Amino acid sequence: MKVTVERAQLLKSLGHVHRVVERRNTIPILGNVLVRAENAKLSLKATDLDLEVTETLAAETATAGSTTVPAHMFYDIVRKLPDGSQIVLEADGDRAVLAIRAGRSRFTLQTLPENDFPDLAAGDMSHSFSLAAKDVKRLIDRTQFAISTEETRYYLNGIYLHAAGTAKAATLRGVATDGHRLAQLDLVQPKGADGMPGVIVPRKTVGEVQRLIEDNEAEVTIELSQAKIRFTIGNVVLTSKLIDGTFPDYGRVIPQNNDKELVVDKKDFENAVDRVSTISSERGRAVKLSLSPGKLVLSVTNPDSGSATEEIEVEYASDALDIGFNSRYLLDIASQIEGEVATLRLADPGSPTLVQDRDDKSALYVLMPMRV
Repeated sequence: MKVTVERAQLLKSLGHVHRVVERRNTIPILGNVLVRAENAKLSLKATDLDLEVTETLAAETATAGSTTVPAHMFYDIVRKLPDGSQIVLEADGDRAVLAIRAGRSRFTLQTLPENDFPDLAAGDMSHSFSLAAKDVKRLIDRTQFAISTEETRYYLNGIYLHAAGTAKAATLRGVATDGHRLAQLDLVQPKGADGMPGVIVPRKTVGEVQRLIEDNEAEVTIELSQAKIRFTIGNVVLTSKLIDGTFPDYGRVIPQNNDKELVVDKKDFENAVDRVSTISSERGRAVKLSLSPGKLVLSVTNPDSGSATEEIEVEYASDALDIGFNSRYLLDIASQIEGEVATLRLADPGSPTLVQDRDDKSALYVLMPMRV
């Protein structure tokens, strides 16, 4: 194999694929990236057996061929080479090394045979549809924070993607929850998503897709089956296994009859929570919301360090109510509200609260209260 490629392009592509490779691997080949040159193209592929990313870039191919090299070391070498340089990659079949040349620099890396490199064969995909990159990014941005990190509840370790809504207003919905809070976002259902199976897309996959979207105007093609999902973004193809589990019936925790409506200026509310929570303990993090008509008092009491209170003007016309929340969770949800005004629908101190953007009902958030 002999191929010449421009440094900036190779660095960008390696930046996309090398992230999939775990730093510590018991299987040596999983620490490598597969490099294949053919037909004036260079393709790079990396996998962790659950997730596979392939990217193709233009190159001058003198001799076609393929090999695998340590992913992180290859990336670091290319990163440190001078900007604008042309990089020559050369491997001959007899020696198990890849030579990397650029200007006066020369490196050789140990290789492993490409035959050992695993292939995450996707098989047939039952559904295929396209979405604008900005919509995919929005779906991930608005729900990702609520993904559970508890490994024992593995079926909550991702975003549940499924067809929802009514026949007249069909939607593609993403939902994530960790048992304390829930985030849900609806997009207009794209052509081809009708009747798709509900799938749980793993946290790592979600994070990689989010990072791969660099152009909001691009289009993302999504193909899926019961077991796998594939995202195609420009020259990058990401294939992933899905979480094999049943997502809980989240509809049961979304409150329908919360009758107390609180309308707040999102920025004022966020800043007030942030300020009073400075006092809260790492363990407790509880902030108390005391509601009365037209007024909200936020307070935190920490027996070890002191207390804090702040009052803000709000729109509220129901009975007085005291309710506590985890300040971190409250801030996470507040930061997801895109508009300037947020609406909170409350019932009582022990029931979940519904939070939405007043002017955009496509996203909703549910937060469980805390004892204060």
